[in-house]
Amino acid sequence: MEKGLGWIVFAWLLLITAGVMNIIKGIAALDQTAFWTDYGSIIVYGDLRTWGWILLVWGILLLLAALSVYRGGGFGRWIGIIAASVNLFFQFIFLPAYPFWALSIMVVDVLVIYGLAVYGGLAEED
Repeated sequence: MEKGLGWIVFAWLLLITAGVMNIIKGIAALDQTAFWTDYGSIIVYGDLRTWGWILLVWGILLLLAALSVYRGGGFGRWIGIIAASVNLFFQFIFLPAYPFWALSIMVVDVLVIYGLAVYGGLAEED
């Protein structure tokens, strides 16, 4: 078994999960559903459709990054690190409302960053 493979699989699965969730959120925002009602004052600072397109494109980019991580490419490694870093930053917004959830996601983001930073480039070196 390759060293660090577990970390890469962990990061890959979380990138897929984040991508699918962002696509679902983007479609919900484009549809103008009541999904965003409770969080509207925290998240949406502009038009809901604009955020819907942003989330949809971001989700597709995350799925492409997951595919690249699966194939051992550097694109997925760096997009995954950037995505986890951005998500880590934005979890600070949710700390007052959902402290345990936000802290849990922060820990997962740090683990993804570690896995991709330390073991993400091993396939490129071979």
